[in-house]
Amino acid sequence: MTIEALAQATGAEVLTKTVDLSREAACGFSCDLLSWVMAHGQADMAWVTVQTHMNVIAVATLHDMACVIIPEGNSMPADVLAKAEEEGVAVLASPKGAYELCGLMWTAGLRGE
Repeated sequence: MTIEALAQATGAEVLTKTVDLSREAACGFSCDLLSWVMAHGQADMAWVTVQTHMNVIAVATLHDMACVIIPEGNSMPADVLAKAEEEGVAVLASPKGAYELCGLMWTAGLRGE
């Protein structure tokens, strides 16, 4: 599923404007413990997390993840979004909770790791 299709399926807003929205997300994952994500993350993953600091982008880049989805109406600081764009990591945001976002991702055909 493309990042653009994922944003549509979840009703999320794309916060990074210069990334490739045609990139494919191969699986979904939800976790807020960065060490766990570092151990279990993988390439082309769509990662749901409430974390919004610079280390999120570092972990997403480490695994070449397709995107990060921020739930609960949280926002990401401008400097972190700029780094995400520099690294080519799409950042999406939604007012929906992580549980609902994961359900929508599953329903749209995006499965777990």
